[in-house]
Amino acid sequence: MALILANDGIDKSAEKALVELGHVVDTAKYEGEALLARLAEVDAVIVRSATKIRNPEIDAGAAGNLKLIIRGGVGVDNINVDYAEEKGLEVRNTPAASSSAVAELALGHMLCCARHIGASNVTMRQGKWLKKQYSGTEIAGKTLGLIGFGRIARSLAEKCKALGMNVIFHTRRQLACEDCDDCEQKSFEDVLRESDYISLHVPFSGGKPFIGKEEFDIMKDGVFIINLARGGVVDEDALVDAIEAGKVRGAAIDVFEVEPLENERLRNCDKISMTPHIGAATAEAQARIGDNIVEIIKERL
Repeated sequence: MALILANDGIDKSAEKALVELGHVVDTAKYEGEALLARLAEVDAVIVRSATKIRNPEIDAGAAGNLKLIIRGGVGVDNINVDYAEEKGLEVRNTPAASSSAVAELALGHMLCCARHIGASNVTMRQGKWLKKQYSGTEIAGKTLGLIGFGRIARSLAEKCKALGMNVIFHTRRQLACEDCDDCEQKSFEDVLRESDYISLHVPFSGGKPFIGKEEFDIMKDGVFIINLARGGVVDEDALVDAIEAGKVRGAAIDVFEVEPLENERLRNCDKISMTPHIGAATAEAQARIGDNIVEIIKERL
């Protein structure tokens, strides 16, 4: 029997499966000193994006019973993986479980940007009929540029190609043609220069944003920016500057430098389609994540 802390929650079916395996699952939310104390008591901790497992949390767990850290999702940038492994803790994630959900949300945001769906919904409820102001564009025939080419980016590419888009991408590793899924690999600058839509699919652990003023200057006029990767990947104030200058036609953001969102310029920009970090928030994705977590715990504990 293991004591498992799901500090950011867990799908009910997964919790039930773990209990049936004989484990004890704690789904309370701990922070600060209380989290450190609890980490010393549990055998495994499951987190999503809210809980950060940095050096103090790792030290607390390693000094006690903690053996396994699981990130229920794709990236592990909220966990100091190298330090955890130095301390003898195993770190796992569920990289494939939410790919389709995040890609679908990205596509939905692209359509919202192209056809003013979000903005017109708001103004209609305000009693306004702004039909002439909401002339949009079609995504068919446009070029989608992907920065990063992992599971989510590939899933989005597949969906967008089915809708008639041309897809190009940049990733640091040169891929063989057969690994490109009928997409064209290009330099970072060429993707910025040629794309009508640019979607970010890269990890981020701090430092200089991937997209800032210099990168916006390279892009074509009227480009759309999509960020469902990580807060900080796009410089938020530089994005608003680029929108106000007419360089960027619109943007869609699901992740923010500070969450909940604090940037008032971003909040007040009506050309940005925003959601509160819900990329993986579908019933299907959460069930798959839960299933993967159960399998990891079966294997490791």
